[in-house]
Amino acid sequence: MSTDEPVTLIALARAAGVSKTTASDALRNSGRVSEKTRRHVVAVANRLGYSPNPSARSLRRASTGAIGLHLPEVLTRSEYYMSFVFGVVDQAARESYDVTLITSGGVPTRRVDGLVLGDPLETDAVVRGLMASHVPVVTCERFTGDAEPAGVVLSDHAAMFGELLDHLHGAGARRIALLASSAVTDWGATLQRAYRDWCGGHGMPERLRDLPFGSSTEALRSTVRALLDSDPGIDALVCAPDGAAVAAVPVLRAAGRRIGDDLLLASCVDSSPLAHADPPVTAIDLRPRDAGAACARLLFDLFSGAAEQGTVRAQPIGLVKRASTGA
Repeated sequence: MSTDEPVTLIALARAAGVSKTTASDALRNSGRVSEKTRRHVVAVANRLGYSPNPSARSLRRASTGAIGLHLPEVLTRSEYYMSFVFGVVDQAARESYDVTLITSGGVPTRRVDGLVLGDPLETDAVVRGLMASHVPVVTCERFTGDAEPAGVVLSDHAAMFGELLDHLHGAGARRIALLASSAVTDWGATLQRAYRDWCGGHGMPERLRDLPFGSSTEALRSTVRALLDSDPGIDALVCAPDGAAVAAVPVLRAAGRRIGDDLLLASCVDSSPLAHADPPVTAIDLRPRDAGAACARLLFDLFSGAAEQGTVRAQPIGLVKRASTGA
């Protein structure tokens, strides 16, 4: 490793023989990290001369009266992300701040005092630039790239997804398929791992199809058709991407499947169309408006010193059982 370049978190994790998340949690003294592991990671960090990125060292009192909000542009049509935006705006208004929406063109960070990034994509060049900026950054879910936010709002998606799979299994499903979101986000990767772990723990083969990020409705429906053709015995389908379950309904019906009867249908993201579908679709309620507000609140707490750099806050989520899974 060149001594002319700063030591990154990933380089530290590799040197310590742990994952990036474990290294981050050890340095923050948070998460499920043993004291022995924490001491080891800290010792390696000291030996390598590791220090957080510039934005983590530049927490300061707000001066512009505005915070920035960035979302994946391809998903701005999503009900989840629009609710997330309203949550950020609501909380900012309580603090008498404006919110600047950051597009693919970016925005000079001198115009904002801090940033909220919703489900940040490691593959997004704008996100990478924002993560390296001089202002504090709060992310909703972890950033999988080589940078650390000043704060994270995190939900236990693996546990809730396991609860959903247990519900389907309890309703009689034995051949459960997952239409997965791409693992380029922490959320997508977490759901895929949770599905594989659950299948392994229950002795069931995996029936997983990975959709590229931002896939069209037709691409989604083609994937569902191919899934049914490859395994007509599937008796439950879980759709991870927002809107995927609603889009899959016509394909399932065209295949002669009776939703809530011979095929159970569920979604990893709740929405109004799911609640009003026929039959209503079981879904995980991610509470996006609450999540957006929590991200903004953490950012303001970082400004004021009420929260320390590296803070990780839990955001509760829930499972809404409906008729599509026999509820």
